[in-house]
Amino acid sequence: MSARNRPPAGRQTTREGRERGAAAPASGPRILAIESATGILGLALFEDGQLRAEIARDVGGRHAERLLPELDALLKALDWRPDAIDGIGISIGPGSFTGLRVGLATVKGIAFGGKPLVVAVPTLAALAEQGGREASRLGQPVAALLDARRGEVYAGGWSDPHRAAADLLPESVCSATELADGLPEGIGLVVGEGAGAVAEALLAQRPDLVRWGPPVLRARAAAVARLSMPRLAAGEGVAAEDLVPRYLRRAEAEVQRTGEALE
Repeated sequence: MSARNRPPAGRQTTREGRERGAAAPASGPRILAIESATGILGLALFEDGQLRAEIARDVGGRHAERLLPELDALLKALDWRPDAIDGIGISIGPGSFTGLRVGLATVKGIAFGGKPLVVAVPTLAALAEQGGREASRLGQPVAALLDARRGEVYAGGWSDPHRAAADLLPESVCSATELADGLPEGIGLVVGEGAGAVAEALLAQRPDLVRWGPPVLRARAAAVARLSMPRLAAGEGVAAEDLVPRYLRRAEAEVQRTGEALE
């Protein structure tokens, strides 16, 4: 099997839209992770570093309607109260402006007053971690792509997708041609929602590149949790009221007001 078509390691054991949980007693920090930057609404609950429950639903952009009821159901499935959550990881962007605002508003409601602390995880970093776990095991770098519309993608490159900072290619908005010029040789591609056309154009220009994971990777909150837990354990979280979405690309009204397309 070629590297381009190789399935990712560590495939999630929960199916799309299916809940999973266990009734084991509390034994360590309880972490909530939220992924609302894409069309997928993702929620994950971890306890003592272990996944206890997760959902990933295509809500058709109706994050505002679905997030709180889905979270309430997931907490009740484990008999957890919101005030029992010790830390929160949230996908902070780039991505859907509306989805990001809904996710952040939910976190601020849960963590009002500074408890629990929150870690903001770049959405592209979570995609790179999720789709590039096998690449990381082999010591290979990864670039993550996510639809930015207008024939462009949000993109970033990591020498190690277990780290949040994009050290090989700073996160930005790029065309296929710009990526073909800027990506290191042999880097693996993790292709997120809506980025398939740009990825195919990029692969045609750069046959040295390989694809990790499925043709389109659907974002999961568990990846957000895995990147946030070490930072929460180190006390690096912040108060929810200090967080702002990371859009990268400004809204059209902001472009007209400032004359600048990117943050």
